[in-house]
Amino acid sequence: MPRVSRRLSARAWRYVASVEAIDVQGLVDAGVRLVLLDRDNTVVPRDTKRPPASALAWLDEVRAAGIKTCVVSNNFHTGQVQSSARELGCAAVDHAMKPAPFALERAMRLEGEGREATVMVGDQVFTDVVAANLAGVRAILVRPQSRRDLWYTQIFRIFEHLALLGVTFEGE
Repeated sequence: MPRVSRRLSARAWRYVASVEAIDVQGLVDAGVRLVLLDRDNTVVPRDTKRPPASALAWLDEVRAAGIKTCVVSNNFHTGQVQSSARELGCAAVDHAMKPAPFALERAMRLEGEGREATVMVGDQVFTDVVAANLAGVRAILVRPQSRRDLWYTQIFRIFEHLALLGVTFEGE
């Protein structure tokens, strides 16, 4: 199993085109027992606010493989996050304040899993990937599901583009 350090880093363990393109058997083979998921633009497109059928099907496959799931979202709208989590069949932690690692650590305690068995899946380098690295868990960066973003996220996307120069995403 790859060793994960707890440090400030913007590097992901893997880069994958979308959540649905993440190989579930590959997660099992890597010892993953908990998948933490960002909500907005990772499993729920910002322009629809509903998870696509393909994301729901992938989550069913993840759970069928015996892997737990939990949404970890920076979104401050608790009702929206909890509603999405119910629809996704996941536990949820909102007000995450990523890149701080505390919400990821809370989700791991909630689900009873350790760092070595956890992976964080998200669409943003400077929140999801950095939080995963600071929490000592592996990160999978996916492309955002929608071009629609909050104004400040659009600014971060400029720097993210620079940080991702030369990175190849599986499935593209």
